Order: sequence, then C-alpha cells, then structure tokens
Amino acid sequence: MQKTLRITSANLNGIRSAARKGFFEWMARHNADVVCVQELKAQPQDLTDAMRAPDGYHGFFHCADKKGYSGVGIYSRTAPDRVIEGMGHADFDAEGRFLRADFGKLSVISVYVPSGSSSEERQALKYIFLDAFFPLLESLLAEGREFVICGDWNIAHREIDLKNWKGNLKNSGFLPEERAWLDKLYGNGWVDVFRLLYPDAGDTGYTWWSNRGQAYAKNVGWRIDLHVASPHMAQRALNGSVYKEQKFSDHAPLTVEYAME
Repeated sequence: MQKTLRITSANLNGIRSAARKGFFEWMARHNADVVCVQELKAQPQDLTDAMRAPDGYHGFFHCADKKGYSGVGIYSRTAPDRVIEGMGHADFDAEGRFLRADFGKLSVISVYVPSGSSSEERQALKYIFLDAFFPLLESLLAEGREFVICGDWNIAHREIDLKNWKGNLKNSGFLPEERAWLDKLYGNGWVDVFRLLYPDAGDTGYTWWSNRGQAYAKNVGWRIDLHVASPHMAQRALNGSVYKEQKFSDHAPLTVEYAME
C-alpha cells in the first residue's frame, strides 16, 4: 500500500482567533502529517498548551519580536531531525517569517512573505524581502534535498489566480515585478504544486478573500497561499484541496497529499 504524506498550509490571521473559531478541532479531524501556519500574531507566552502541542503533534514556532504581529509555525506528527528559525536576514527574522523542519531527506518550510498593500514603504520592504529570499531558495535546491515550502506568498501569479485581475494590475500582490519574481522562481526549478495538479483551476483554488464587501460570499478571491516544491517532490503530488466548509480566518487552508517512497 502506498504511503502518503498530507501537508496543510493555513494563514490563521491570529492563532488565538483561529482557535476560538475551531481551527484545532478541525486540525484533529483533518489528520494532516504536517501543518504549516502563518500570521500567528502571538508571542510564545501567549500560546496555550493546546496551541503549543495539540494532541498527537509536535509544535515549533518563529514568533515576531513585535507583539500581535506576523509569526509562523509548524506542527508535525513526527518529531523533526532539525528545526531552523529564520532565513538569516536580521530585519525579517525579527518579523518571524521563516521556519524550517527537516524530516529525513525532506524539509518542510512555513513562510510568510510580507504584504505591501498597506503603504509604499511596506511594498519597498516586500521587494527587499524577495531579493533576499531568492538566493536562499537557490541555495536550498543546491542542497539536493526534497523541499515543500508552504505559506502565504502574498503574490497571485497569473490572471487565473484572482477574480478581479483587471482591477488589481496596479495593486500589491499582482504587480508586474512580483509576478516576474515568481516567473523567475518557477523557471529556476521550483514548482507551484496546486497549479501543476490543476492547470485550469480558477476560483476553486482561491485561498484569500478581502474582508471588504461580499468578497467571501461571492468568491471574489485570490490564490496566494501556495505549496512550492522541489521538482521531484512536486511530481509526487497526488491531489490538492482548499477547505472552505468552515472559516477560521480571511484565508482558507490548502492541503496537498504526496506519495512517499
């Protein structure tokens, strides 16, 4: 019987808020092997025992220095061989944006790419992050390991990846420079796993909806939460899904199952 590995990514927009909305009860039923979470908006001391180590899971976190801001985590059923906090860039590591867990020959990373939507200054910082992140991604591929990088990438790659693409051509998250960065990333060997599995999927792949208007009800969304995998690992992907039956935040969890040797 073929073994599968189920990996989920979920931007929680506040781990305490998501917990109140039933995220951890869903997580127990969902039974993923690894769950990557982003935007914790919490410090280590804010986490309850149930948040820190849900039944059957080991929990690891990279929190931001700033209270109530950013932060990423990884839950895993198997204890990792090694955990690495941060990407080696002091400013962004202070924001809690990168956490890596190694399991044998596989590494799973939870990443939270900055949003640039709030101001020109934040957009400029987003570009600085992308400039720093790219060589790190190149070095990861050079390790010769398998990787799955899960998280909120805050970029919709193509027109199919958001509902109102014409109205967002000049907005953060769909700017030409951001999309070109993803072109470069995918041209360098990394693979957008959901898009590999479902080349023509449009609104069924959306993972984020604005809180303005009736965006969620009308499914006026964006596909910005991604599994980005090393080439061989991407080819192991069996299926992917976005969970929308319950709403834990302004994002929906994205799950991919991989065939394991």
